[in-house]
Amino acid sequence: MKLVKNAGGDVARRLYTALVLPLKDDLKIDEPGLRALVRHYVNHRYAEVGGLIANPEAGEVFYLTREEKRRVLEIVMEEAGGKLPILAGTYAWTTEETLDVVRDAKAMGVDGIFVVPPAGSMDISIAWDATRYPEVWLDQIKEQDRVADLPIFTHPVTNVSQPWGIGLPLEPTLKICREVPNIVGWKMTYNYPGHRILSRAMRERHPDVALLCSSAHYFHEFLSVGNFDGTISGSWNYALEPMLDHIEAMRNNDLVAARKVWDGGMARLHEYVYSEPGRLHIRYKIATWLRGLIASPRMRPPMPAPRPEEVRKLDELMRGAGLPVSRDIAAA
Repeated sequence: MKLVKNAGGDVARRLYTALVLPLKDDLKIDEPGLRALVRHYVNHRYAEVGGLIANPEAGEVFYLTREEKRRVLEIVMEEAGGKLPILAGTYAWTTEETLDVVRDAKAMGVDGIFVVPPAGSMDISIAWDATRYPEVWLDQIKEQDRVADLPIFTHPVTNVSQPWGIGLPLEPTLKICREVPNIVGWKMTYNYPGHRILSRAMRERHPDVALLCSSAHYFHEFLSVGNFDGTISGSWNYALEPMLDHIEAMRNNDLVAARKVWDGGMARLHEYVYSEPGRLHIRYKIATWLRGLIASPRMRPPMPAPRPEEVRKLDELMRGAGLPVSRDIAAA
């Protein structure tokens, strides 16, 4: 697969990992740990088809300063060494600071930016009606596009609605894609029915925008029906090898091999991880820690601490899926 630098094309249709962020006991960034985590992907066959997102939601972007986001991106870029594309999460609490983060990312030569809806007051968080007032996010995306002029990948999470779940409804999605041509990848954060409806509309109206699946417990079905151009998912942090085997088998039309992986524990593991949206990111991190890929599962408060029952359940499910677990949870 050809890597296109700072352009659309193949860079959009890849298997992106939303990187968790290794932290030390004092909750400062574990820089050696982050370097080791990035090398985990760079030195794997994943690098031929994958990519990394520095400072995504899974990487606690909401709780990092501008300087910390810049440092995380510097480390990821250094360790990646141009061997796979890097996207930069640009979230900040104000549009002005968001644009500063975009400028930092552009100066470092990222392959694209990963844009997240604004947050803060209820007007733009729990009470935002995206269908009636798409400009709440659209205006900020346009400003980022003006500063960056890079491929844009979206993280369209908003308040729950039907049939979309936590994904942005169809009407504002189509409007945003129409008005911002640099959007090349749309993260599919939707319930299954919403994913199907939105995928059909995007294929018809915006076929150049890649459908990048997020919820790993749906990957088997999405691959089966063709609504899967790539991923933006935190599940790669804990299940890299079997996920890649499963996707490769499905793309090779080897359903027997794909089912062997999927029914061999992978579906059950993902279903647990995604069963509670309010625990999703901490479960990513617990599972990554159980693999021995990071030194601690802690996240910065107010992100929640791991619960013992989650650690035990993930340990059980990961072992059941054949994943190597290097932590002794009895001694943890």
